[in-house]
Amino acid sequence: MRLKRFCSLLMAAVMGLTMMGCGAGTPPESQGGLSGLKASVSPDAVPELNPDEEPEAHWNDKPAPALDDEPEAHWNDKPAPATPIAGEIVKAAYPETVPFPLESDYNGSFDAYFEAYDKWREASAARPRLTADEIRTLYPFFKDSVRQFLNGTENRVCSPLNIYMALAMLSGLTAGNSQGQILKLLNAKSPEALSEQANRIWNALYTDDGVSSTLLGSSLWLNEKVRFNADTLKKVAANFYASSYSGKMGSPEFDASLQAWLNEQTRGLLAEQAGGVKMSAETILALATTIYFKAKWDDEFNEYATKPETFHAVGGDRQAPFMHQTFRDAHYTGDGFTAVYKELRDSGMWFILPDRGKTPADLLNNGAAMDFLSEPGKYSKRAEAEIVLSLPKFDVTSDLDLIAGLQALGVTDIFNMRAADFSPMTTSRDDITIGQAKHAARVKIDEEGCEAAAYTVMMAVGSAMPEPLPQVQFTLDRPFLFAVTASGGVPLFVGAVQTPIDA
Repeated sequence: MRLKRFCSLLMAAVMGLTMMGCGAGTPPESQGGLSGLKASVSPDAVPELNPDEEPEAHWNDKPAPALDDEPEAHWNDKPAPATPIAGEIVKAAYPETVPFPLESDYNGSFDAYFEAYDKWREASAARPRLTADEIRTLYPFFKDSVRQFLNGTENRVCSPLNIYMALAMLSGLTAGNSQGQILKLLNAKSPEALSEQANRIWNALYTDDGVSSTLLGSSLWLNEKVRFNADTLKKVAANFYASSYSGKMGSPEFDASLQAWLNEQTRGLLAEQAGGVKMSAETILALATTIYFKAKWDDEFNEYATKPETFHAVGGDRQAPFMHQTFRDAHYTGDGFTAVYKELRDSGMWFILPDRGKTPADLLNNGAAMDFLSEPGKYSKRAEAEIVLSLPKFDVTSDLDLIAGLQALGVTDIFNMRAADFSPMTTSRDDITIGQAKHAARVKIDEEGCEAAAYTVMMAVGSAMPEPLPQVQFTLDRPFLFAVTASGGVPLFVGAVQTPIDA
């Protein structure tokens, strides 16, 4: 199918975990290859902060390098240039992935093109891969978290992976029972094992080659009047590629830097939510993690086939633009739902339709949806079919408060000033607690692409016509679930569409 334009679909999730405040992070820096990621921390880059010294003594005022432009042939929009942030203590080094070559860039030089293509293919093959067992250990938390944060009758979306990474990073700043509760929730045997797992996830998923993008980011924002443990900052930088900044909490300048970073990491997709993130003068520490994904469908929808149809929303029927496509693939039947999968570059997207009389919340509460996503290949009720897909365009945004949900999941001490233990981060204050835990996410799809992890599989048959398959009508004309998955099936985003875009 001829591409009219590339899908500008951004997906991002931001979690700010704050000690009496809220969090943010740092812009990515392109250095080094993907197979050898390191945090650029010099021996004297992380001094212990002394409240009696001038804060400027700890600042690295060199401007952060600008983000590399994405190839125009692949993207319609370009990321904003990186904004220098004063007060930088530790700068994490982000990888520069090998770009996918375009024939049009080589002026008919096939040798040069194939040389560049071989480099891209070798770099892709060299990327680490998460094992099935590693992915399986993530699902207990994914299952519990989406049940907590997606319940309701309105549109909702979250990134269980992003929340996982934020909590994993937070575990390195805590000790005692505060840390133990996080380890239990994340199904981790030890802090070291959790850090290693998070590091492997980061390296396995991070890519930005002009075909698809999955970008992870994290950072710490520090009160300039508090002394912090330099070794802890170094470990967080090494394990989570997190940059650290020091500044005046509650100042408009520091808040503006935080907000600008969130917008930069999420490509402006969550500008409204980021604009409301502010730190008070009482904030000790702010932590932020982000994820950004962009990809296109393996086989785009024909925009001329899109037409208004009826969606049976909770609040009543409404007209919505439905995209249509017919393709041959597996059709799954589970306990109370049916499901199909549509491929994206380097990954794909699941659409899970509850049976009539059931709701997305039913499938989340009984665990059926996440059980299916964890191992869809083992479902016995799977049949090859000609899928006649009718899919409404949607744009789902959520701005969630995580505190109540995390407390319900057993993480309580970090929200209790008497019980919280942040001694690995600082011993100069013993009155630290989490005051805000926010999570914002957005998913958009249209005819050309979807925001999520992407995987592309193109299949061809021989000259003989394939055997006819039974036809399955898969019309998502009532509330449904979706999941965007990375390589190996890691769910980057899970959401519930109660109401699509108006026609």
